[in-house]
Amino acid sequence: MNTFFSPLLLLAGLLQVPAPGPARQAPTAKPALAPAPMITWSAERRLTLADFQARAPMGSPLSASTSSNIKADAACKDYVFSSTVVSTFDPNTSWFRNPKMASENLLRHEQLHFDITEVYTRIMRQRLQLFAAKANCEKLQPGFNNTTKLVYADWDREQNRYDQETNHGLNAVRQAAWEKQTAAKLDMLKPFAQ
Repeated sequence: MNTFFSPLLLLAGLLQVPAPGPARQAPTAKPALAPAPMITWSAERRLTLADFQARAPMGSPLSASTSSNIKADAACKDYVFSSTVVSTFDPNTSWFRNPKMASENLLRHEQLHFDITEVYTRIMRQRLQLFAAKANCEKLQPGFNNTTKLVYADWDREQNRYDQETNHGLNAVRQAAWEKQTAAKLDMLKPFAQ
C-alpha cells in the first residue's frame, strides 16, 4: 500500500513545486509603444514628417491630417480667476497618407493648420483676460463656457475656410496668402503668446 501512494504523492508534489534550477520566465508579449507626447506650439519648433505617427484611415480622400487642439482651463481660488490656454498637436492622431511621397508644400500646409490653432489660442487668452475682469467665481462655468465656445466655433470655421480656399494646399498662391496673413495675426497677437 505504501508503494502505491509514494509515486502518487511524488507526482502530486512535482506538479505543485517548481523544479530546482534556473528560474523560468513566461514568454512576454512585445511591449506596446507608448503614445507620443503632445507637442506644444512654438515658433522655433516646426512640425516634421516624423511627428505624424498615425495611420491614414481607409477611404479618406485626404493626403494628410493635422490633429491640433486648444486646451483651455479656468479656476477661481480665493475668488481670483485664473486660466491657462495651450495650443497642442497630437502626433498619435495626425497622419500623412504616404510619408515617403510627402512634399515640403504639404508639410507647410499642415504646419499652418497648427499655426492657425495658435492664433485662436492667443485670441482665447485675450478673451479670457477680458472675462477675468468681470468674472463671477460663483458662476464661473457658464461664463467660461460661453466665452470659449465662441472662440472654438470661430477657430473651426477658420480651419475649414483655410482648407477650402487653398484646396488643401494645392493652390500655391492662396497658400502663400494664408501663410502671410497668419504670420501677421500671430505677430499682432504677440502680447498673448506664452
